Amino acid sequence: MARPDKAAAVAELTEKLRQSTAAVLTEYRGLTVAQLKELRTALGSSTQYAVVKNTLTNLAAKDAGIDAFDGQLTGPTAIAFIDGDPVEAAKGLRDFAKANPALVVKGGVMDGNAITAGDITKLADLESREVLLAKAAGAMKAKLHQAAYVFNAPASKAVRTIEALREKQANEAAA
Repeated sequence: MARPDKAAAVAELTEKLRQSTAAVLTEYRGLTVAQLKELRTALGSSTQYAVVKNTLTNLAAKDAGIDAFDGQLTGPTAIAFIDGDPVEAAKGLRDFAKANPALVVKGGVMDGNAITAGDITKLADLESREVLLAKAAGAMKAKLHQAAYVFNAPASKAVRTIEALREKQANEAAA
C-alpha cells in the first residue's frame, strides 16, 4: 500500500474512533468469513465491525488521543465501532463468543475510558436501556405516590379530628 493510502486509512480510523461512543478490540483468529458475517449481524445496526491493521490502528488511536489500546494490538485484530447503545453490542459480542470460542474480546474504550474484557461482560449483563428507564420511572412514580400520601396525611387527620369534635359536641348537646 502506498503512503497516501496508509495516511487515508489512518485518518478514517481516527475519525471512526472519535465519532464512536465505544470501540471494542477483538481477535478473530480461526473464524470463517461466514462467521464474521454472522457476528456483524449479531452486533446490530449501530455497530460497525472491521478488520484492521495493528500498526495503522495504533497510529489512529494515538491521533484520537486513546491510549487504551496500548499492548492489545497484537495478532489478527478487528474493532467493533459502536455508535449507539454499547449494551446491545456487548451482548452481541458475549453471545457470539459463547457460541464461537475463537472470538476473543481483548478490551476497548468507552467514552474515552479504557475498558477490559471483564467490563464488557459486565456491560452485557446489564438490562436494556428501555428496561432500566422503565424501572427508574416506576421508582420515581412510587416515591411521588409516597410523597403525596405524606402531604395529604396531616389534612385528612385534621378533618377526622374536626369531625370527631363535632360528633362529641352533638352528643353532649343531645344529652
